[in-house]
Amino acid sequence: MPDSTVDPGLPTEIDISVPHEARVYDYWLGGRDNYPADRALGDTIAAHVPTIKTMARANRAFLGRAVRYLVAEAGITRFLDIGTGIPTAGNTHEVAQALDPAARVVYVDKDPIVLAHARALMAGAPTGRTDFVYADLHDPRSILDHPALAATLDGTEPIAIMLVAILMYFRDADDPAGIVTTLLDAAPPGSHLVITHPTADFDAKAMAGVVAAAESSGIPFVPRSRADTTALFAGTELVPPGVVPVVTWRPDAATGPVATAEADSAWYWAGIGRKD
Repeated sequence: MPDSTVDPGLPTEIDISVPHEARVYDYWLGGRDNYPADRALGDTIAAHVPTIKTMARANRAFLGRAVRYLVAEAGITRFLDIGTGIPTAGNTHEVAQALDPAARVVYVDKDPIVLAHARALMAGAPTGRTDFVYADLHDPRSILDHPALAATLDGTEPIAIMLVAILMYFRDADDPAGIVTTLLDAAPPGSHLVITHPTADFDAKAMAGVVAAAESSGIPFVPRSRADTTALFAGTELVPPGVVPVVTWRPDAATGPVATAEADSAWYWAGIGRKD
């Protein structure tokens, strides 16, 4: 088994009376770790965007394609996956270690239910290593200064910073661009940045309904344009094809319905940037 531990002193209480973004996403993906409040919000959003479950799966499929590209073509074997969410099929370490059993992953999340699943999440390949950091991306230094990073990722090697469907929970006042810059500044040259981000560019009216539903449940939700999403990659060189609809980022590597999906079938922008 990999050499991974979870601090038993971390919080484990879960408030199931209010929806949580990780559990809503789990519901859309067909998971079982969600509660009535999560399902209610998920269904309310689905009333505005009936294909939301398909979109969530398309976003998840991109994560797999991105990790395969990073390991097989970019030579990345160290991953910092922030906003991990509840474990489901095709977790970052599973995809990476299927290609390189020695790949290492540090997961970061602030939801106690994710912490409760951390030991199962970290059951990676025997020669690799996974670890879990309970921290909030609003304070990126709390992630970067955590001893698990140095112990697991080895700060001398390039890493992939995975920010898949997480930055929409940050208002402009939270300075998401500054948070991304802080993470990139701490990463060695050759590191990569992976972002997917929901957008109103494809259907502004429907996305406004999503925003209203999330905000009324106490969850900040900020869709961003292609230009605003591209700006988050400042300091990196975009990997072709650049910032594109999530289903069109290297779809030749996809299988199943995602491979033939229309560009506007999932309302996320997606891209990977390389730090020189």
